[in-house]
Amino acid sequence: MDSDVTYRSLQRTVGDMLLAIGEDPDRDGLQETPRRFADALLDMTSGLGEDPGMHLRTFDSDGYDEIVVVKDIPVRSLCEHHLLPFVGVAHVAYLPAGRIVGLSKLARLVDGYARRLQVQERLTMQVASTLAESPVEPRGVAVVIEAEHMCMTMRGVKAPGTRTTTSVMLGRFREHPPARAEVLDLLRGGPR
Repeated sequence: MDSDVTYRSLQRTVGDMLLAIGEDPDRDGLQETPRRFADALLDMTSGLGEDPGMHLRTFDSDGYDEIVVVKDIPVRSLCEHHLLPFVGVAHVAYLPAGRIVGLSKLARLVDGYARRLQVQERLTMQVASTLAESPVEPRGVAVVIEAEHMCMTMRGVKAPGTRTTTSVMLGRFREHPPARAEVLDLLRGGPR
């Protein structure tokens, strides 16, 4: 479908939604809302058109073979069940096997998958699986995501401040309990 047609269709749909809830789409504060909503939705789902794994360029590890952890990567996504945001942080860890990845690339990986209609469980698995199957070829991968879901905060149970935590452990972190314990300690803020 042509992008201009899609954009106009989104704007018409938002105008119809405003009418359906009893609003006047022509009132002063709402006249630009359909355009603004279309812009925001297209931006928040821009990850649909990309392969987030493409960011994972690697470098020689120069012998480094211990755990690498990047914590507090911002997560902003849309729940596919209610089209409401969930926001939080991702923590990504891997155990190099000769190759390392640029640290900012892990944030790009998370963001690429978050910019889609999502559920937190799938987002966690996508980040972990993509890193595990990348040219980094890590011996282990751990991903933990903590997020607050507006579908729980603003509707239904209305439980603000409730956070959901999901985790995926692959390779050494899944198979070897001491490695799993070490990475979980680091993800929780362990030794500094």
